[in-house]
Amino acid sequence: MSKAATDSNAPLYIRMQEQDNVAIVANDGGLPAGSVFPCGLVLRDKVPQGHKVALGEIAEGEAIVRYGVVIGYAQRPIAQGSWIDESLVRMPPARELSNLPIATRTPAVAAPLEGYTFEGYRNADGSVGTRNILAISTTVQCVSGVVEHAVKRIKAELLPAYPHVDDVIGLEHTYGCGVAIDAPGAEIPIRTLRNISMNPNFGGQAMVVSLGCEKLQPGRLFPQGSIPIQSTGGREDGLRVVCLQDAEHVGFESMIVSIMATAKEQLAELDKRRRVTCPASELVVGVQCGGSDAFSGVTANPAVGFASDLLVRAGAAVMFSETTEVRDGIDQLTARAASAEVAQAMIREMAWYDDYLTRGGVDRSANTTPGNKKGGLANIVEKAMGSIVKSGSSVISGVLSPGDKLRQKGLIYAATPASDFVCGTLQLAAGMNLHVFTTGRGTPYGLAAVPVIKVATRNDLARRWHDLMDINAGRIASGEASIEDVGWELFHLMLDVASGRKQTWAEHHKLHNALTLFNPAPIT
Repeated sequence: MSKAATDSNAPLYIRMQEQDNVAIVANDGGLPAGSVFPCGLVLRDKVPQGHKVALGEIAEGEAIVRYGVVIGYAQRPIAQGSWIDESLVRMPPARELSNLPIATRTPAVAAPLEGYTFEGYRNADGSVGTRNILAISTTVQCVSGVVEHAVKRIKAELLPAYPHVDDVIGLEHTYGCGVAIDAPGAEIPIRTLRNISMNPNFGGQAMVVSLGCEKLQPGRLFPQGSIPIQSTGGREDGLRVVCLQDAEHVGFESMIVSIMATAKEQLAELDKRRRVTCPASELVVGVQCGGSDAFSGVTANPAVGFASDLLVRAGAAVMFSETTEVRDGIDQLTARAASAEVAQAMIREMAWYDDYLTRGGVDRSANTTPGNKKGGLANIVEKAMGSIVKSGSSVISGVLSPGDKLRQKGLIYAATPASDFVCGTLQLAAGMNLHVFTTGRGTPYGLAAVPVIKVATRNDLARRWHDLMDINAGRIASGEASIEDVGWELFHLMLDVASGRKQTWAEHHKLHNALTLFNPAPIT
């Protein structure tokens, strides 16, 4: 930084690495032309907050460097003190997926972080929930309206009698029929739905509402033995199943009564559960960013990365994702891999996604949104450098394919698309019981199945969205707090939220986005 102070009137820029030839303007509202920084640099143009300014003369074709990485090349000569908007930056080609450093910079194992606990719900399969929720799975989108109606009735008429159950939700989606269910890639949405149904917050039990004629039959979604239900009751292949096309259902009300009767049995079992003290190692945390800006990689994401390192030291599992948004840092990731096998697994996932984008006729540049650019991000390379720091500095101990269930601890690369909703859905399937989401532009994103802690990158966003953001990391840019300060604050908040001692703002307002499945197979 040019100045570590809280004086918002003084011109302030943030330079990430000594070799950077650009910096971002930190002042709220940006700075006018003629502003003079303490180092003597004079702005030639009005520069919005978060946007880049040239620290020296940059020749046409010369590399533009931020985070110590080439984020592009100058489209024309750029004078010192000039505003560098995205139109001036030619994006570099993607890093080849060959001749990468493989486990060459594996970080040393940090000292264990012991003694931290939370109050959670232990499940028979060994997982731990942070909430106690009745989830109603669906096999096809056709039943969504019926399930939505039933959930409203269950909440109003049944849930008050079961005070130890936090919520009732429908796991609704747009899959199940009209799809090429045996095509390559179709296994991704199917296993995603199966694994979401077994999220730790649902108590290791499942009930499903089926239409009856769909391609994704209950027995295919939940193969025999995949759901360890110990109680008795109406079910198919070990599941509690309500099929709307069954002859017993005469009229809409009979369908609702059947769903409610099945839900009542499950509510009675969930209501027996109680929170118990669990080590922090039982947390499974997904980290993600959305509505990113140039401050994401300066404040919120580094703080999340610091907290991620704390979680790993405590023995927990942390998943970072968003393939497109880390693709340009693949060499950093493979170098941090625990082994050659882990590095090759990351390369394999990146190559698969490269091919997926190519088949769709686009490349990684399609990721960056108008809001990202308005927030100062010139292209996906710059965005990726800020995104990747959410992973912290720990060794990457494993890789997860889309829709798979997580079965190990440590820092995990969970391969997902970068879409907020698809990424969150896939992290739920992996077994996430707590979510951390950073944003610079602002988004009311939330999930019904797990608590979502929202971290703002800027003071102005935290001020304006004071009842939507849980933590303000903007204090790092203004010099009021350090990355370590905010990282520890987030770590302690995670334990409180996981224990049910605190609610996130998304929970308070009951904000949640619909599940969005990743389905690379054709729709018929």
